[in-house]
Amino acid sequence: MDDIDRKILKLLQENARTSLKTIAESTFLSSPAVSARIERMEKDGVISGYHALVDPIKLGYHIVAFINLNVVPEDKPKFYDYAREIPNVLECSCVTGEYSMLMKVAFQSTMELDIFIGQLQKFGKTSTQIVFSTQVGPRGIDVED
Repeated sequence: MDDIDRKILKLLQENARTSLKTIAESTFLSSPAVSARIERMEKDGVISGYHALVDPIKLGYHIVAFINLNVVPEDKPKFYDYAREIPNVLECSCVTGEYSMLMKVAFQSTMELDIFIGQLQKFGKTSTQIVFSTQVGPRGIDVED
């Protein structure tokens, strides 16, 4: 990966809909050369997808929370299958510390969140933090040297 690839990644992370022409102008390459570089980074797994950043509140999901869950190792496969099936689970990571899982979830009400936490407790102990505000939102990885 060279400086031009990094510049392309920076532009795509700022706006994944940036046109090839705009990227080409910013990197002093032709559009086909930019396209080839992007395709190579996709093939290599450097670029794993393109996503729209959606405001959950605008869609009625007023409750965003982080849930810590302690899952015993032998239950992890069953838990992962369960978590993948729940659309309210935005992220789920296996982590170190007192709890083995950290989930980011979005619900329309605290009642729905409470029901979900009750269902999660069949997998283990939980601890939940409800988000009041987010001062630094999702952002891309720093790709500059």
